[in-house]
Formats: sequence, C-alpha cells, structure tokens
Amino acid sequence: MRNLLSIDKLCAGYGEAVVIPGLSLELGEGQVLALLGRNGTGKTTLINSIVGVTRRFSGAVKIAGRDITRLRPDQRARAGIGWVPQERNIFKSLTVEENMTAVAQDGPWTVEKVYDMFPRLRERRRNFGNELSGGEQQMLAIGRALTLNPKVLLLDEPTEGLAPIIVEELLKALGQITRAGGICSIVVEQNAQKILGLADRVVILERGGIVHDAASAALKSDPQVLERYLGVSGTSAKTH
Repeated sequence: MRNLLSIDKLCAGYGEAVVIPGLSLELGEGQVLALLGRNGTGKTTLINSIVGVTRRFSGAVKIAGRDITRLRPDQRARAGIGWVPQERNIFKSLTVEENMTAVAQDGPWTVEKVYDMFPRLRERRRNFGNELSGGEQQMLAIGRALTLNPKVLLLDEPTEGLAPIIVEELLKALGQITRAGGICSIVVEQNAQKILGLADRVVILERGGIVHDAASAALKSDPQVLERYLGVSGTSAKTH
C-alpha cells in the first residue's frame, strides 16, 4: 500500500495563532481515516491546511511523494486534493453537469461515473445548484471533487443536517469511492458511531495534536477512549 498523503511536522494556523503545532500523519491508498475531536481541537484547521487555505509556519505536505507545501490551493487541487467543505461551495448559478465539467480533469472519475454513483444527480443534471435539496447539494459537492480525479479526498462533516436515509446513502458511496483504488479519504464527522462503520482508521485530535491513532475496530471495542477524549459514550457517540 503506497502512501498518498504525507504530513511532516506541520505547524499551521491563522494570522499569528498556531492551531496545529507540529503534526505528522501518513495515509495510504484505499484508506478511510475518521478525524474526530471535540470542538476547537483543530480538525477543520488540519483539513484547511492540507487544502492550503491556512498560514503555514513550518512543516511539509506531500501527495503521492510530490511536495505541494508551497502550492496555492488551486494548484493543490490540480495536484490531487479533492475538498468537500462544510459549506459545500457548489456553484449555485450553474447546472449540476456544469458544476462538474467546470473542474473536471482526466482520469477514471468521469461525470458519467459520478452519475452511476449518484443516480439522483443524473435526474437533476439540468437543474441549477440552488434548485437542489441539501442531500443533492452534498452529492454534487462530492461528485465535483471526484471529477478532479483526486488522490486525497477531504470531507468536512459531509452528513451534517441531512436526513438519515441520505446519510446512509452517502456513507455507503464514500466507502465504495475510496476502496475503488487510487485514492484515500479523510472524513471529519459529528457522529462517531456512523463513521466508525466506514473508516479503517481513527485519529483523535486535542489542541491540534494527535492523542489517539488506531484501527477503527480497536476503537469500537474500547468505548472508554471515546469517553475520555470526546466526552461521549460508545453507544451514543457524537463529536462536534
């Protein structure tokens, strides 16, 4: 299994504030990493630092061995970073199809393949972004990221505010996407129990540093870790 994402002693934040004080992390092809932690522990900042929209003080980020540390966010996207932010950021004045073709790069993930993954988008292909439901917008945000043909897919709370049936559909699709090969995923998720069923590995952050890094199965069998770091029980695990 080759490493697709390598973060080496990354120190990053906003303005003069350091949020990530020196984090190292590697993620291999086909892996789904659940990123958990209480509010304000640096989860979104870490995602944003991989994307390149924070201030980097030191450290490096590599994609499939290529150093992207000094690249702009748009250059990082072209180099293999697919990003689905909390806000989704779809182009609301473009159609579903235009949203995807506007950013598409050559590779296995074509617009047609996205339609196969999310048939609802095929049905709505001529609808504008602002005519979609929340679940459809999230599918489009993921589909648009996929048509970039990324090596690393970053999803910040992708199921927030969605109906349970849509959440189930999205999580199933995310597992299929990552395990199709050539990609790895990091998912920040509120509901720890839901993401543990999808993820291979779990990293818990506290004060911008990794305090727990283990296989998802190990965390499921040790609910005390969830209680210690997230303040929740293993049966009703939620983390914001």
